[in-house]
Amino acid sequence: MKKLWIVIVILAVIFLGMLIYKNIGIKKSNINIEEIEKIESYMEQIYMWKEITGEALPCFEAIDEANEQWIWQAVQKNLEDYEISYEQIQDKAKELFGQNFTKEFPKQGTEYLIYEEENNKYYPIEINLDQQEDVFLLNQISRIEKGYEVEIIEYIEDYSHSTKEGNNQIIIRNLKGEEIGRVNSEDEKEAKEIAKSNVDKLTKKKLVLKLENGKLQVQKVYGI
Repeated sequence: MKKLWIVIVILAVIFLGMLIYKNIGIKKSNINIEEIEKIESYMEQIYMWKEITGEALPCFEAIDEANEQWIWQAVQKNLEDYEISYEQIQDKAKELFGQNFTKEFPKQGTEYLIYEEENNKYYPIEINLDQQEDVFLLNQISRIEKGYEVEIIEYIEDYSHSTKEGNNQIIIRNLKGEEIGRVNSEDEKEAKEIAKSNVDKLTKKKLVLKLENGKLQVQKVYGI
């Protein structure tokens, strides 16, 4: 029985370590695991693709001032239906960005959400992405009134390179396209370790996230 308890404790420590690793060991944090996972899940909803929206996450002082291409692509990314009404689009925008979000989706549609007058519906267009994945890692989280202040680091995992021997590699780049390091493509954890050890060469941003009725909503993003 004593050995069984030892095994259980070891497994619990390993599991906790995996969760902490996943979020790069958030500094000076009294934030619990559930909060971290909630923040990371929301970040994945709004973190986009540089080749489509210009920036995976643009800076803005207020959500209504944010880049519109990014806003509507974030909304589209989180829509579940293929046929979408105008109301569904606006409802999803408010779900992501809060009830005070005032921007109106263009009635004529966008480049990636096409309006079909006959059915009065919008249809998402398939997006072809490149082999450079935009990546964020949580760096620091602190509680503020009615929410959190979250610091992230940003970099790119470039999957387009292979060696003469046919070994696929991940090239870790900063947002300027400069190479920071490279690892074998099956070793994604090592890619994150390289990013963590080269934070000074990567882009940092802070987000103000409001927590309202159990849901997170981005209020502000700025560079640091």
